[in-house]
Amino acid sequence: MNRKKMTKRHLITCSVIVLLVIISALNISSTKAVPTIKKTAKLNARTSTPRSKFIFRNINENEYSFANEALPVNDASVNRILQLSLKKHSYKYVQSNILHNNAGKWFPVIEPILKAYGIPDDFKYIALVESGFGESTSSKGARGIWQFMAGTARTYGLKVGHGVDERMNTRKSTIAACKYIKELYVEFNSWTLAAAAYNNGEIKIEKAINKQNEDNYFRMHLNRETAAYVYNIIAMKAIISQPKKYGYKNNYNSVKTTELLAIN
Repeated sequence: MNRKKMTKRHLITCSVIVLLVIISALNISSTKAVPTIKKTAKLNARTSTPRSKFIFRNINENEYSFANEALPVNDASVNRILQLSLKKHSYKYVQSNILHNNAGKWFPVIEPILKAYGIPDDFKYIALVESGFGESTSSKGARGIWQFMAGTARTYGLKVGHGVDERMNTRKSTIAACKYIKELYVEFNSWTLAAAAYNNGEIKIEKAINKQNEDNYFRMHLNRETAAYVYNIIAMKAIISQPKKYGYKNNYNSVKTTELLAIN
């Protein structure tokens, strides 16, 4: 092979090598230019949903709350309804310590039952709002401290009929109320709505939520009684907890509770 042919072959080989180096460099450069996208885990629908500005979990600066949900008193309409409820239950208008006396008598009985079933302690005020711990029967037939209708009472394990009415048994009716409240919480995922549904029934509350496309009690339009129901519970809690502020002299904790556990 002569020198001329050898030189030509070397030039071709070198050209091929240079071309391969250039192509390799371009591939590396293009790979770096493509960003790596990390896939993030899909958020649980419940945790990713923003909580309404009308409900505050931090209640350190707000004395009015129900089941650890602070009442949004910064909203003028909400504050107005609350003040009306506080006024309605104050000593100036009620002029009786009977609710405090009944709270002192029966709260020590129902508090451990609520705790055992995982129901917030604030639900004990429902019994005061519903019946005042009295034994009266409503015009609709609801009876006992939790004001159960006969059908609902039977659904949750109480015997009603044939001379027996366990709605009047404080311990058994409280257990039934706990079972019912727990089911309402599972359905609505809100203690506030569970309380509203206890008053008005889960079917009506569910219909109101669907119709209004709103599941915040404080922004919902409900019938007059249910619309004031949670406010009355919160007002009752405030008045029982701070009696002197609202004109009462005795706190329920100061009332003697002798032989409570022997009753019912």
